[in-house]
Amino acid sequence: MDAKTPALLALACLFISGCAATGASAPPPNDRLLDNAAAPARGLAFAQERCGGCHAVAEGISPNPLAPSFSAVINQPGLTSSTLEPWLRNSHDFPAEMNFAIAPQRISDLAAYMLTLKDPTYKPASQ
Repeated sequence: MDAKTPALLALACLFISGCAATGASAPPPNDRLLDNAAAPARGLAFAQERCGGCHAVAEGISPNPLAPSFSAVINQPGLTSSTLEPWLRNSHDFPAEMNFAIAPQRISDLAAYMLTLKDPTYKPASQ
């Protein structure tokens, strides 16, 4: 082996590693987009676990006759995606037995799920 061989091998390794690093590998996933895409499913799971005892989480009549179904809530005139999260943040401060707070991330997930229930042809269920 002459004196040039180690230098050529090192150069070849650098070239190959550079090609591998800039090759046709897939770009890293956008975690924020994946997170947002999963928000409605997380919201549904949260609603079923924490809200379903009183509210009909999807269609139907709520187990507690005083609690509106999620469909009835989201299809109220004037309730929009921009007004839903603030409304959810403050919706459970009365009466005393309902005085609890929902974590901000859960509110976003819950709102994402509830928005999937928006229906321009919605008709309230009879109680």
